Formats: sequence, C-alpha cells, structure tokens
Amino acid sequence: MSTLKIFLLFLFVLVLFFPTAGQTADAPFDLLITNARVVDGTGNPWVRADVAVKNGRIVKIGRIAPADAKQTIDAKNQILAPGFIDVHAHTENIFNHPEAENFIQMGVTSLVTGNCGGSVTDVEKFLGRYKETPLAINLATLIAHGSVRAKVLGSENRAPTAEELKQMEEIVETAMKNGAVGLSTGLIYVPGTYAKTDEVVSLARVANKYQGIYASHIRNEGEKVFEAITEAINIGEQTGIPVEISHFKISSKKHWGKTNETLGLVRAAREKGLVVTVDQYAYTASSTSLDTILPSWALAGGREEGKKRLADETTREKIVDEIKKTLKDSKFKDFSYANVATYAANRDFNGLNIKEITKRSRGKDKLDVQIDQILEMYAAGGAQMVYHKMNEEDVQNIMREPFTMIASDSGVREFGEGVPHPRGYGNNVRVLGRYVRELKLLTLEDAVRKMTSLPAQTFGLRDRGLIREGFAADLVIFDENRIADRATFENPHQYPIGISSVYVNGTAVFADGKMTGARMGVALRRGEN
Repeated sequence: MSTLKIFLLFLFVLVLFFPTAGQTADAPFDLLITNARVVDGTGNPWVRADVAVKNGRIVKIGRIAPADAKQTIDAKNQILAPGFIDVHAHTENIFNHPEAENFIQMGVTSLVTGNCGGSVTDVEKFLGRYKETPLAINLATLIAHGSVRAKVLGSENRAPTAEELKQMEEIVETAMKNGAVGLSTGLIYVPGTYAKTDEVVSLARVANKYQGIYASHIRNEGEKVFEAITEAINIGEQTGIPVEISHFKISSKKHWGKTNETLGLVRAAREKGLVVTVDQYAYTASSTSLDTILPSWALAGGREEGKKRLADETTREKIVDEIKKTLKDSKFKDFSYANVATYAANRDFNGLNIKEITKRSRGKDKLDVQIDQILEMYAAGGAQMVYHKMNEEDVQNIMREPFTMIASDSGVREFGEGVPHPRGYGNNVRVLGRYVRELKLLTLEDAVRKMTSLPAQTFGLRDRGLIREGFAADLVIFDENRIADRATFENPHQYPIGISSVYVNGTAVFADGKMTGARMGVALRRGEN
C-alpha cells in the first residue's frame, strides 16, 4: 500500500472515531459519562453503562457513542451515583453562601432545610430568591412549627387560643401551597417545647392535606426517648401524615445499647402500615445550642427574661437543681462531654469543653462551678455546642436499618470559622469510607440508596435520587477505594477526598478538585420536582 493510501486511511479512521468540533457541536447529547460503574440509587448491584444528559436531564443509559455528545467524561472505572440528598439541613442563610461548598464537596446536590422547628415562614419569597441569587445546589424547605408559633405567640409558655391556632394553621397552609415539603417540629427548643401534642396534630393535619411529611426533632432524645418516639408515631397515626424522625439517636448513657428497642417502635409502626422513617449522621456527637442545658421553662420570653430568672436567687437555685438532675439521669458526671463550637463573647473558648473552660476561667472545675460557667455563657448570648453523648454501637445499629437515611444536620460552613461539628464537611463520605469500605457494615449500593432514592421518595422529590431516563442529572463520580472524610472534631475545616466530580442538573459544579463556579440549582417545591 502506498504512503498516500495509508495517510488517507488514517484520516478516515480519525474522522470516524474522533469527530470534528463542528460534528460534536451538533451532537444529540450535551454530556456523556463513560467507563463508569453505575450505582443507580435503587440498592441494586452496580452495572457498567454510559449515561447521556440533555438539557439537565438523563436521556439515555446504555452503550452510547462518544460522537453523540458535545462533551464526554471518562469516569475511569469509578462509581457514578445519583447526587446525594441531605434531608436534614439548616441552611436558611444559604443565599449568603450560594456555592454551599461544604455540601457539594460531600457529593450533596439537594438539601431540605427548615428542620427542627426553625424555618422561614414565607416559603414563596424564600424559594423565589433563586431568581436573584442562583445556587450551586437544589433546595427544598419544610415549614417549621417553632417559627410559626413564634410568629403568632412569640416565646410564651402557653397553649394557643382557638384564634391563634387558626392563624398558625393558615401560615402552614400557605407555606404548603407555596411548595413546602412538610411540617417540622423542634420539641426540645423554645417555643416548640411549649406545645402540647394536640397543637402539633392540628398543624400536621394541614400539612398532610397537601401530601406533606412530618419531620420531628422529638421532645427528648435521652431519658424519655421512648415516650418521645411514641409521640411522633402517634401524631402520624392520628393524622395519616408520613413521619420522619430527625437525627435518630440515644443521648443518655442510661439507655445506651437500647437502639433495638427504640428502632423496634419504628418497626412496629411500619408493620401496622404507618409510614415512618428516620435520618442519622455518622458520628457519636450531636450539635446544638448551649441553651438546651437549661430547663425549657427558664427560657420562656427570651434571653432577657431568662437572665431575670437567673438574677433571682430562689429561681436560679431551682434551675441549677434541674440541670443537675438531668445530668444525673443521663449518667454523666459533669459537662466535659460539652464542647464549644462557637461562642461570640469569647472565641478563645471555641473548641474547649465546659470543664476545661471552667478551669481556665475560674481556677476550679467542680460541677457547681461548671454550671455557674454555663449560666454565665447563656446570659452572655449563648453558644453553639458539640455534645459527645452517643454510643458507636447504637450509631451502627441505626445505620443498618433499611428505613434510615443519611443526613448531616449541618448548615453552610464558613471555612475556618469556629470549631463546628465535622459532619458538615464529612458526613456522606464518612459513611462510604468508614462504614462501607472499612467496617463493611453496609453495601455500597445500600449506602447510596440511603442517600438518594430513599430521601427522594420520603420527601416527595419525584425526579431526583435515581439514575433513570427522564430524571434530573444530579450526579456524583467517586472512587470507592479512596473516598474518605478528613474533618475531625479537633480540626473540622477539612474537605473530604475521593469525589471526582459533582453535577447539578447536568452541569459540573465541582471538578478537578475545585468548584467550577456554576450555579445550576433549582428550588424543589412539593409536587413539582
């Protein structure tokens, strides 16, 4: 064969297998991901397939020619999964941090905010902010009982009048009409803690009328955890609303090892035909306000009223006695389990536990002195805390359950600010690295299901959570042999490793180790997505 013929044959092959820029521009697909092991979110074993995307949607799964796509990504034999859905977030301030980088770098592409009884009350205005401030992530919201109650009753410790309850119901109904995915409660927090069960039932009925869910930070996660779980289930039984118990745990040493019993309550409800699920973060510490150490009645009316109670010697003594009793009931000796995440009045306290702070500030660390320190910090504005009150065996038992979702209970993190809980940087990847790869507690496919299709189904996000034709192209590519969390309690501001790319509605928001700057997230409204 002549040299000319060989050259012409080479050009023919080049054109056949490597289309020109002009041909690629006319290709039917915007994006093609090849050489991937697809874990589709159902829990089924992975399969090898190509996935094509057009206009932000998955349009074809199978064997697809690279010439048919404008852009082809080689997954290099890594896992391709649906983007993770975090159903327990606290991101009311997300429009001030539109990249939501700590979530995106965990592979999270959709969030549900408004949990634990705290949310915006104008859902239409909140979700409408996408028009002026696009986000890198998709966002849904619950309407929160505590915020609704505060709007009508303030922080008063009393039952609402019939007229006030009607006002609360109207706020919930408007929020549901505007796309809220359900009702949340924070029955440990002011003012939600002052509500009786029948008040919550009334609002849950409204949310159920619009196919919403009831997501509850239950009334007690320690000494009275059994009663609190039962209350949540009963609300579902009375109203017909699906129940989702937030950050399911046991935070009392007295009940450590009893997760088979607490989970048994959920199993029994499900066997009766009730829809009950739970979510969980993969750590043995929680994070919430310092204020929760004080009895709820002492917080009524706000911080200024609380400070007045502390100034009264008799009332202060009663508060101290109740703090001691709660501590004793939980089988903890002191407050060395309570670490400060953020304390605005003195940032030197960040990262230290109450016992350490007390010793440093007062030269003594006896229990009475620790409580004095807590009350002083409360009066100075309070603090965000990390509480090491859980047991690893219980965490694992909860994670095994088929009805458990993986959720961070985190907000958008400002890198380097404070010493927050590491779950905001590592939760999803910790499950995949530690509990799947290292401990083999879960299969990879089931872990992905707990982060994708299960939360999508539970919260009514109809076109998310699966790699399926017609679904939104929220996707994550990761190396299951390398994926790991790096954030620790001592040094939480560390992004994970092992995630290669994250796509939101078909566009890469994270690739090559950095955020791309793309903001393709959408508002997720009940019944629309």
